[in-house]
Amino acid sequence: MDGDVLILSGLWNSGPQHWQSHWEARHRQWRRVEHRDWNNPVRDEWVAELDAAVGACAGAPVLVAHSLGCMLAAHWAACGSPLRAAGAFLVAPSDVDAPSYPIDANGFAPVPMARLPFPSVVVASTNDPFVTRERALAFAEAWGSRHVEIGPAGHLNADAGYGHWPEGERLLLEFLEQVRT
Repeated sequence: MDGDVLILSGLWNSGPQHWQSHWEARHRQWRRVEHRDWNNPVRDEWVAELDAAVGACAGAPVLVAHSLGCMLAAHWAACGSPLRAAGAFLVAPSDVDAPSYPIDANGFAPVPMARLPFPSVVVASTNDPFVTRERALAFAEAWGSRHVEIGPAGHLNADAGYGHWPEGERLLLEFLEQVRT
């Protein structure tokens, strides 16, 4: 595939058994956006780190986000950067507005509810502990994203049994083909 792919992990980063880590290992040209502090995210700092990573790409990248990484993508899209993304593949967006969110949202709340300026897909579970089914759908509608609901899949991470996650990789590869044609 031509073009850059940036992996946006969420809170605590994605461990070695997470689908993001497996996909990054399989597609050597894809790279993870690194953060100074994975455990105590500060929105403005993470947005600046993402903006720098997008700026280092040869062209407009596709963002592949999980959990808080989805909120990072939405905040970056709203930050006024002159840089652009070709698209965003947003998996299991965490609802940082929910009282049950596990840490201080450090500027990530409220969730940006403006249309994203690039094509996007929201992939969500029906029983994610970090976002209700209704909120995931509301995010997709607000962002102008295609919504893909995959049934009861928890938070779509390694703990929920989504290590290699070939179905997700197939969905992503289809999305990459769509945004790059």
